[in-house]
This record gives sequence, C-alpha cells and structure tokens, in this order.
Amino acid sequence: MSSFPFNRTQCKAQTAAEAADHRIYYQNLTWQERMKVTNYLNSIAFNYPENSPPKLDRTKFKAKGRD
Repeated sequence: MSSFPFNRTQCKAQTAAEAADHRIYYQNLTWQERMKVTNYLNSIAFNYPENSPPKLDRTKFKAKGRD
C-alpha cells in the first residue's frame, strides 16, 4: 500500500463523466506500470499482501479426459 499513497492535494472537483474517464491516464503508462497498478488493486480487493498473492488450491479442481 505504500507504493500508491493517497495524495489529497491532487483531488479536484469533476463531473461524473470526467471522473470516470481514466483511459487517458492509463494509456500514458507502460505495460509494466499498468501491471503494478493491477497487482496493487487486486491485493486491495482480495485482501492479501501486495507482493505475495495466495496460492491456487489445486485440490478444488480435477481434470477429466474426453471420452
């Protein structure tokens, strides 16, 4: 969470349409920077430490052959 601190001085009054248009900001990032942001947002959404996502529980899945 320390990677992306919330900076309240960067906030400004916007319309809903302006606030929803994040495309221009993210287009200017490299794909590596976009992946870092994605990793951060996933860690917040699924409540795990930023650089250590949970392991997939492979006991929940079973592969079947086609008959």
